[in-house]
This record gives sequence, structure tokens and C-alpha cells, in this order.
Amino acid sequence: MRIMNKVIACPHCGHHQHISIDASSGDQEYYDDCRICCNPIHLRLHVDDARRTIEIYIDSDDEQIY
Repeated sequence: MRIMNKVIACPHCGHHQHISIDASSGDQEYYDDCRICCNPIHLRLHVDDARRTIEIYIDSDDEQIY
């Protein structure tokens, strides 16, 4: 099991918070609520075993498509 602890900034209010990431399940996509402003944070996790890297994409998921 590959569990990592990271500090991220909320894309809504900018508050820094700690998150735990379990990279043992490969690529993931999920939402976590900000502990301060309670808005949802969209997290996408990409695990690249060949390069032994983990990429985390964080956004507010409130962009509108026209």
C-alpha cells in the first residue's frame, strides 16, 4: 500500500490542508470537501509505474463549458 500525505491549497478559498493519498489502486478521481469553505475539491490522481511518479491534479470543478 502506497499512502502519502500531501499539503494542498483549496482552489476556492486558498486554505492549505493536509490530505492522505492511497496510490495502491492506480489512477483515481474523487471529491473532497474543503475543511474551511466546505466547497468540493476535485482531485485526480495519475500513477505512472514506469517512471515511478504520482501526479495530482486539483481543481474547483466549477468551470463552465459553452
